[in-house]
Amino acid sequence: MGIQEIQEGIVDEFSMFDDWMQRYEYMIELGKSLPLIDERYKTDDNIIKGCQSKVWVHAELKDDKLVFTADSDAIITKGIIAILIRAFSNQKPQDIIDADTQFIDEIGLKEHLSPTRANGLVSMIKQLKLYAVAYQTQLSQ
Repeated sequence: MGIQEIQEGIVDEFSMFDDWMQRYEYMIELGKSLPLIDERYKTDDNIIKGCQSKVWVHAELKDDKLVFTADSDAIITKGIIAILIRAFSNQKPQDIIDADTQFIDEIGLKEHLSPTRANGLVSMIKQLKLYAVAYQTQLSQ
């Protein structure tokens, strides 16, 4: 499934909830199902800068597709990174680079986060795209 279809699925899921308390609960559930990062990757090198909480992300190339794993010490943040990983993991680096993140606005995530969490969200997206650029560069050589 492509990034666009996955993002549309996420938007559909969030539209089923009437209020933001239900959406936060859903994000917490998503965080619990996050493919967890191996403990050896929980290093300062893998921490996303710009997040209030600690968020570790690791990327690996498997069959020309990027596979992300992550963890966070905060439950909401863990849910946010779980949504992003669901959208971008197991995709080609170039597709991740080219993908827009309009679905974040469509589910209303940024406007329902505190300013520091919203900045963290932007930092997470930026980091996932940076991994994609780095791996795309490797593939192009």
